[in-house]
Amino acid sequence: MGHLVSDLLAIFVQPDMTKKKENRRKKIKKKLLHKYRLVVLNEDTFEERVSFKLTRLNVFVAGTLFAVLLIASTTLLIAFTPIREYIPGYSSTQLKLQAINNADKADSLQMELARNNEYLNSIRKVLTGDLKVDQINKDSLFESYAIDAAEFDLSPSRQDSILRAEVAQEDKYNLFESATSGSGFILFPPATGNISEGYNVKDKHYAVDIVLEKDTPIKAVADGTVIFSEWTAQTGYVIILEHVQGLISVYKHNGSLTKQQGDLVKAGEVIATSGDTGELTTGPHLHFELWNDGYPMNPTNFIDFE
Repeated sequence: MGHLVSDLLAIFVQPDMTKKKENRRKKIKKKLLHKYRLVVLNEDTFEERVSFKLTRLNVFVAGTLFAVLLIASTTLLIAFTPIREYIPGYSSTQLKLQAINNADKADSLQMELARNNEYLNSIRKVLTGDLKVDQINKDSLFESYAIDAAEFDLSPSRQDSILRAEVAQEDKYNLFESATSGSGFILFPPATGNISEGYNVKDKHYAVDIVLEKDTPIKAVADGTVIFSEWTAQTGYVIILEHVQGLISVYKHNGSLTKQQGDLVKAGEVIATSGDTGELTTGPHLHFELWNDGYPMNPTNFIDFE
């Protein structure tokens, strides 16, 4: 009996539940699709100006689309316009460019500072004489780079002969010859006098000491640029000239200097006067050094001081 009653209740209750669900769906559909009329009237005459037929579904769809478009346009406006700079968390484009430029300038300044430090260290080594002298076997270099001339045709062409003749004709009466000639690099004596101490590699005396009277004019050995003109405690007034072909001339223990750093000088021009300045001196003289590409050279091989 119990099972029979439950089966009869299920038969009668199930259709009722189905009808209720269908009725509910119909009501929701009717509400969504029920048409409404939106009218705009003239307040004085109650004249109908504009009217719209709407449903709840249309309003919901239109509102959703409007919200999506509003969010998308706001996002694009913030992402691709300068307005994003006013939002916390976004950095300014100008500040980024300025930071990049500052980083480039800092890198350039560091490189320039490193070059200046290297240059000052080389000058300091020249002043103190703290340099290593390497002995080079010139014969081995000549043998390693020897070229058999028979393998090449070294006879000048017609165009080369014509050009050589034109250049020779132009330089025939040129009074201002180059500092280098067929006989080598021409150097003028900075001063004339007796050599009290000569060039000695073992004692690290990379110079010649010329005995002079006080205030004797000291002259430039060749055309060049003054790269150092200052007072030092050990060697007194020092002036250094840079010439062509990597040549550097150094003049120490001067009584006074007539040129400053950056000045251009000519060969034979007075750059200082002799003296007895600095700690490492025993009387008026000129301590003269000659360097080529960072290597000391014996000045007496190129200059006659007597």
